[in-house]
Amino acid sequence: METSISENKQALGAAAAARGAEFINRAIEEKGAANIILATGASQFEMLEALLKIPVDWTKVTAFHLDEYIGLRATHPASFRKYLKERFADKVQLKAFHYVDGEAEPEAECRRLEQLIQAHPIDVAFIGIGENAHLAFNDPPADFETDAAYIPVTLDEACRRQQFGEGWFSSLETVPRRAISMSIRQIMQSKTIICSVPDARKADAVKNALRAEISPEVPASILREHPDTWLYLDRESAGKL
Repeated sequence: METSISENKQALGAAAAARGAEFINRAIEEKGAANIILATGASQFEMLEALLKIPVDWTKVTAFHLDEYIGLRATHPASFRKYLKERFADKVQLKAFHYVDGEAEPEAECRRLEQLIQAHPIDVAFIGIGENAHLAFNDPPADFETDAAYIPVTLDEACRRQQFGEGWFSSLETVPRRAISMSIRQIMQSKTIICSVPDARKADAVKNALRAEISPEVPASILREHPDTWLYLDRESAGKL
């Protein structure tokens, strides 16, 4: 795992975006197209903003995202479909963006997405790490064994508190308890992983991801087994290393 520490979130986002764009452009050069995963949440603001400024032929890029709340409308302020549409997809001309539909029947939606992503092996996955060290919505103890690409999950208390704390919901009670998430094994199948993790509130999760035993109790620890993961931190998130 390559680890880079920046002075602030803007520098972190710029560095992560530049590295990710390098691998996207390499995939396009080598095979004429690229498949990517985009993450959401407050930790990805600066990275996505920087990525939009880098020359990429987005018409040759197919995108997926990691997760979505079950039962949440696409117009809800916390919807990850809304987040990615407004902050990224509407600003570039992608070949395709395959959204996770949280309003669909969950098992059927997981099967639909699995068929799509199996046909589009991921070149670059842009991800983050949650305050509880989750990847996507794979809260601890995460399922390291399932071969399913997407799975219905139940969100733990720490995860729901993070979503409320970031300002996406009016109260903790309104944060959904279930979601559709890309699985750990599917994330790990990505050729390259670009992981952006700013802020002091992520410091414990970063420390555990890098120092604790690799286990489902620390989902992000599995990244140490990936052959090409690039971890981008700022001084605050790296503060306990």
